[in-house]
Amino acid sequence: MAPLNPTSQAAIGRLRKYIPPPTVYNSVPLSRRAAVLILLFADAKGDLKVVVTIRAKTLSSYAGDAALPGGRADNHETAFQTARREASEEIGLPDINQKLPSPFSVEHLCEFPANLARTEVVVRPCVALLHSYDPHSGLNADPEVSLIPILDAREVEAVFTAPFQDFLNESVPNGHEWYRGSWGMWHHSQWRMHQFFVRQISGHGEEDHVYRIFGMTARIIVDAARVAYAQEPEFEHNSHFGDEAMIARLWIKRSKDPQVLASVRLTMFVYLILPYIIL
Repeated sequence: MAPLNPTSQAAIGRLRKYIPPPTVYNSVPLSRRAAVLILLFADAKGDLKVVVTIRAKTLSSYAGDAALPGGRADNHETAFQTARREASEEIGLPDINQKLPSPFSVEHLCEFPANLARTEVVVRPCVALLHSYDPHSGLNADPEVSLIPILDAREVEAVFTAPFQDFLNESVPNGHEWYRGSWGMWHHSQWRMHQFFVRQISGHGEEDHVYRIFGMTARIIVDAARVAYAQEPEFEHNSHFGDEAMIARLWIKRSKDPQVLASVRLTMFVYLILPYIIL
């Protein structure tokens, strides 16, 4: 694939510099922690695309839904270690300690504030760039062709990609429906439900397939795109990133551990009080 174009280079640069506020992620019980991988790569034009999976219909939760590669944390793992391990298991992306074939390499860019899943699992998004061009050797490759996903059929039914910057747009040039949105309540807070309809061209006379990305997965991608491209979406959205304040309120009610409560209260101060002090 071609190197990153100037717009994509700037987007990756912003993600490299992004530093998330304090998080409650490491304070919640291990059984309630998960991480997902926002895996970006450049297409033939140097534009960024994001990798998304369709969960297997046999799974007990979120069956058939679009999701970022990821899953539950294991003991002593960082969020990135969890996200990479799960991506290895689900789509065959080599794990952190495994070597990728040349010219591929994975660069960890940043983490985003945690989100709260419907199952009340705390999900930490991790952003990474899959490099497919080596400026020293001149080697380049197409990740969608050369790095063919090895799907775990028990967890993943399909994998597809979507233009990253389009997750800031209310419509796309090809004319098909791209975005729907609505407001709802989630743990006593207003929460914007995004829905994106990603059309994949099938070819060979077959009908194009349309994948729906919605809910937490959609919001995570939107938040990452907001930082990457330094612009707000064309549609209505929650101004804050993630659900850290919501998670903190939830765990203050449930936890009796002093260390957990101290961490949670710090997070609430950063998200709920500090912005007003700065203003």
